[in-house]
Amino acid sequence: MAFYENTIVARQDLAENELKKVRNKYNELINSSSGKVIKIEEWGLLNLASKIKNYKKGFYIHYKFEGDNKTLNEIEKKIKVDNSIIRYLTV
Repeated sequence: MAFYENTIVARQDLAENELKKVRNKYNELINSSSGKVIKIEEWGLLNLASKIKNYKKGFYIHYKFEGDNKTLNEIEKKIKVDNSIIRYLTV
């Protein structure tokens, strides 16, 4: 298994319980698709360098995990259809 880092930027207008649902959703997704979450960091509400979909700020959630191709494919598939995520990056 390889080591990956995934940063998600969620909409600024999400309620606190919706933000926890997003965090737990991707945590469970990684664990269920042959991956292992090592650490989750919540960086909070930060300003964006430029507007993304008319949002000036976003909630940043950073995952450090181990996984394989199946794990990455599942994450990207779910993020692309999730309306609460405005940007993501997996390294």
